[in-house]
Amino acid sequence: MALTELDIANMALALLDESPIDSLDQDIKAARMLNLHFNQTREAELTKYAWVFAILRATVTGADTGSGDRTLNWSYELPADCLRPLPLTHNGEPDGVAISWRQEAGVIYSDRAGPLIIRYVGNLTDPNDWDALFTEVLVGALAIKIAHPITHKANMIDIARNGYDRAVDAAFASQAVQRGARQSTSSWAYQRGDNRAVR
Repeated sequence: MALTELDIANMALALLDESPIDSLDQDIKAARMLNLHFNQTREAELTKYAWVFAILRATVTGADTGSGDRTLNWSYELPADCLRPLPLTHNGEPDGVAISWRQEAGVIYSDRAGPLIIRYVGNLTDPNDWDALFTEVLVGALAIKIAHPITHKANMIDIARNGYDRAVDAAFASQAVQRGARQSTSSWAYQRGDNRAVR
């Protein structure tokens, strides 16, 4: 059976012990809140982890920026559906030799001439393309966002957060998320492969 955004919205309401809605466009508070948060929350949860089902690859050709050798002088436009690139390697494989790179907006800069194979987390919008565990994570994330405005009960935020945490743990346990590709705040340049300073 095909899964819809409405189904997922109603799962989030069920987690909070609230009545289902008939449409995300329905003129009631629950529908308005879910409609407001749905796409943003989906993109945030896709971006946060390297979901195996959402990892795509593309071959991109570069342009020489003219900044000279030993600099990140090749620029590559990211695909339109890219939420975030995964660490770049010489052959595009996760276990390949890392290459130097950085991202600025929708462009990658590297010292490697193209074409370049990149792996990235894609912005998959159809619920039927998602792993079931991602759906559970999204349900929990939506429930957290709407818990207080809809229920006005602090304990419902905890219930939603517990559901979210269990879903994330299950996703990692079942390898629905690629290990080692979680978002990190440490060493911005190094995380993006720009390791020229440590060579």
